Amino acid sequence: MLLALDVGNTQTVIGLFVSAAAPGPKSHEHGGDEPVFATARGDSVTAGPGELADLLHHWRLATVAERTADEYALLVTELLRLVGREFTAPADGGVGGMVVSSSVPEVTSAIREMAHIWFDVPLVVVEPGIRTGMPILYDNPKDVGADRVANAVGAIDLYGGPAIVVDMGTATTFDAISAAGEYLGGAITPGIAISMDALFEHAAALRRVELVEPRNVIGKSTVESIQSGAIYGYTGLVDSMCRRIADELGPSAIIATGGLAGLITPLSEMIQHHEPWLTLHGLRLVFDRNVARDESGSEM
Repeated sequence: MLLALDVGNTQTVIGLFVSAAAPGPKSHEHGGDEPVFATARGDSVTAGPGELADLLHHWRLATVAERTADEYALLVTELLRLVGREFTAPADGGVGGMVVSSSVPEVTSAIREMAHIWFDVPLVVVEPGIRTGMPILYDNPKDVGADRVANAVGAIDLYGGPAIVVDMGTATTFDAISAAGEYLGGAITPGIAISMDALFEHAAALRRVELVEPRNVIGKSTVESIQSGAIYGYTGLVDSMCRRIADELGPSAIIATGGLAGLITPLSEMIQHHEPWLTLHGLRLVFDRNVARDESGSEM
């Protein structure tokens, strides 16, 4: 089993993947006892495009930067116990590895400490120097967020290139991947939630509303007007950005992910695929590319 953690500014998504031991080399970093993790679609299950056949369970939690390593150990252990799993030998069905992308340095540090103190399994943190299998053609590759890298790796694996990934979270990011599997760059805009927070903070007469699709584009009340502006206006932003990126990139697979993607995707004219767990899938692949080596330490 592999535990993948995507730590965002607002929410943390955790996924538990089944991992079949592949024949051949073992991880030399842990005495050769850990299995090499299989490719993301799973060896024993046939998965169609966009499906994550080996994602057994997933959880979405609030990100709390103040949590300690001990608290994260308790949290992860209890989540696993809910589904009858634990950190035991992989041969016994336990978790044999962890991979992390994080936008919150305090949480990254706590998870490193947790893995070191409590769990003797391979840990891969997506950061500069990690093998992703994807050339990063940013002016400064270190500036690209770990979640954006994971999204790009997952997208090119599931849908091929060229591809555009729209990740709708605290911020909404647009990432462009070439036909050759190169990360080209993208765009960043404030997400729906923080845009709404700014509106309510600076407009005293407006109150918070539930983010749902209103009955009409022309709102008949203040609540419906805010909902229309937020939902349809944001959909227009997403479609416009995707169209402009595709004009430069060429015909592309357009994939939406993130906590708010389910709200916008059905209304979008440009988004072709909704993959809620795309980041986890990319993390899964990155883990494999960093742990699956031969005994001399060279990449497989």
